[in-house]
Formats: sequence, structure tokens, C-alpha cells
Amino acid sequence: MPVSKETFGTLDNGLAVQKFILENDNGIIVELIDYGATIVSIKIPNNDNPGSKIDLVLGYDDIDGYLGKATKNPYFGAIVGRVANRIAEGKFSIDGESFTLAQNNGTNSLHGGIKGFDKIIWNATSAENSVTFSYLSKDGEEGYPGDVVINVTYILTNDNGLKINIKGVTSKATPLNLANHVYFNLAGHESGAEGLGEHFVAVNADHYLPTNDKQIPLGKLTDVGGSVFDLRIPRKLCDMLPNCPGGENNGYDHNFCVNGPTSLFRLASRVEHRQSKRALECYSNQPGVQFYTGNFIPADKSLRGKSGTFYGKHSGFCLETQTFPDAINQSFDHDSILRPGQVYDHQVMYKFFF
Repeated sequence: MPVSKETFGTLDNGLAVQKFILENDNGIIVELIDYGATIVSIKIPNNDNPGSKIDLVLGYDDIDGYLGKATKNPYFGAIVGRVANRIAEGKFSIDGESFTLAQNNGTNSLHGGIKGFDKIIWNATSAENSVTFSYLSKDGEEGYPGDVVINVTYILTNDNGLKINIKGVTSKATPLNLANHVYFNLAGHESGAEGLGEHFVAVNADHYLPTNDKQIPLGKLTDVGGSVFDLRIPRKLCDMLPNCPGGENNGYDHNFCVNGPTSLFRLASRVEHRQSKRALECYSNQPGVQFYTGNFIPADKSLRGKSGTFYGKHSGFCLETQTFPDAINQSFDHDSILRPGQVYDHQVMYKFFF
């Protein structure tokens, strides 16, 4: 079906934010905005209430929410980068040259810095069943080297997949590791931690990356066997979350090393909400997936989202496909460096069952 378009809001500088609406033949509707190349909603037919739809992702009704005017926006639905996840101490070196970034997560640099890709308006073009967002990140932006051109294409298919294809090129060697930060709750965006606890999660990974108290990987792949990170068979979240590390912010916020070569587009995770018979599968060509359970959403429910819903801790989960966190500073096989003449090619698909 053709893509429709409408104004979503206006920034303080007067620039309009546009919303794009995709719909497939099975009644799935995906809404995107050009601010942050962000997924605003994914609505699927609600078989518990025939004729209605249920929204499966956390977000806001207006642009003010995404701007963080009331409470800090926890990157709902956005493309984050240049480097998703954390860079230790906000520092790295490439070919003997050192670079310093903003420390916006304790001493770490997180999700691209103070003004990452989630906080800009992207250029947008639409086709029959897709929208492509484009952005030129200039040399020196947020401390990163090189002019980088990024294209992010969202495609809604008639077999109920939302494909995200991310491509990039650079004028200088630079770390590049993008991710989409959409938060799902298959029980419905408004169902909170109680709804999330009823999800069964499986992750196709024999190894994960343990982290220090600043959530920086310790540098080694660790077998998941015998631990709370063993999600190779479906585990119910309400049984697992109380046993996860993190103190008052307990839960999953870890990189799982997806089985299989990155030359293959392979299953990273399957999540089921068995009460509603809804499921989600995530496929990717990336080496890792950050499984995150909304541990840092304020527990006091001060964050008000769509339809006046108060989101709290563990209100949603993310499956952020990416290269390993802090790869630029560690001796992993994947260092996240993109060089001139190379093409960054990140493919992910979220497929829905209902």
C-alpha cells in the first residue's frame, strides 16, 4: 500500500517533524517520524478484540515527548549512533590518532553522545511500502572523524516483517555501529512490567559479554551455560529478572553473541507472549544483540507515554542488533571501524506472529 504522510509536530526552531505511515495487507500499521528516524508505533490486529488493533511499542503521542521536555526520553524507537551502546571513558584511537567524546553515561560515551543520530531530523523519501531516512554526519560531529553518509530504510512486508536496512560510507576511518532502540511489549505498550513478565524469551547465543559496574564488557566471551544468561531455550521473564544483576536497576542489559557467521541473515531471538498468542522474531547479520529490559526507565513511573500511559521499570524490552559494545577499544574479532571504500551494511528484521 502507498505510504501516507502527515505532520507530527514542530521543533523549537520551527522545523516540522513528519510522520510516515506504512500498512501491509494483513492490517499491520507502522508509524515512523523523521526525528531520529524513529519507530513511533507498530499496531497489529488484536485477536482478543476483533476489529481493533494493539500497539506493541513504547513511545509518545507528540514530538515533545521525543524531545524530552517532561522527562528524559530513553531513546524510544530511534536510530542511535554513530556508535550504539557504550565507549569506555569516551575515548578511542584509530591508526595512532586519539579521539575524545562526550561522557554522557557516567564516564562512558553512550549512543553517539550529547546529540546523536536520535536527536536530528533526517531527510526522508518514501516508496510503495518503505521509507528511507538519510543523514550526513560531518567530520568532527560529536568528536568522531570523517564525513559519514547514512541511509536507513524501513520496509513493511506482507509476511509481517519490518525490515531495517542501514548502510553507510565514510571519508575517514571511523567507528560506526548503529542500532534501532525500539522497545517492545507484546502484551501491549500500556501493560507495563506485569505484561512484560509474562513473555518467554529465547536468544540464539552460546556466549554473552560480562560487564563491569560501568556496563563495559570485560573483554571475553563467556559461556551462558548455568547462568541467568542461558536463554537458548525459552525462559519466562518474571522468573529470570529477579535473578539478574544490576541492583536497583536489575535486569538484562547485555550483549549476546549471536550464533553463526555474519555472512548469514540469521535468527537472533524469539519472544512469545503466550497468553495472547503473539510472538516476535528478530533476524540480523550483526555479530551481537543487546537484550535490554528497560532497567533504567524510572521506577516511580514519572515517564508518561502514549495515551497517558505511565511507563516504569521493565515496561518493555529491546533487541538491539549491533557490533559488540566498546569494540573500538577491545580485542574482539569485530572492531566496528569503517574505512573509506567500505560499506557499512546492517540488516535486521522484526517479524510478527499473531
